[in-house]
Amino acid sequence: MTVRCKFTLTEISNHYWGKGQTFVFQAVYDPSIPEDQRFASASPNGRFEILVDNPAVQSQWKLGQAYYFDCIEAPAQ
Repeated sequence: MTVRCKFTLTEISNHYWGKGQTFVFQAVYDPSIPEDQRFASASPNGRFEILVDNPAVQSQWKLGQAYYFDCIEAPAQ
């Protein structure tokens, strides 16, 4: 089963020790958007934080933009 989450990138932090950046995503809710109403009824609050040290990935994410995160179970190793 896949679970889709919708988050907005709310914060980007640079690190003094290298090229890594921390990206903070917050759960989305805009009462004027029906899709957001559906997401908020299932997951009204949430935060996703990730440290990324890959410039190709860092350049893809834009502050203030909403993104989907799809959660799919990983097979056992």
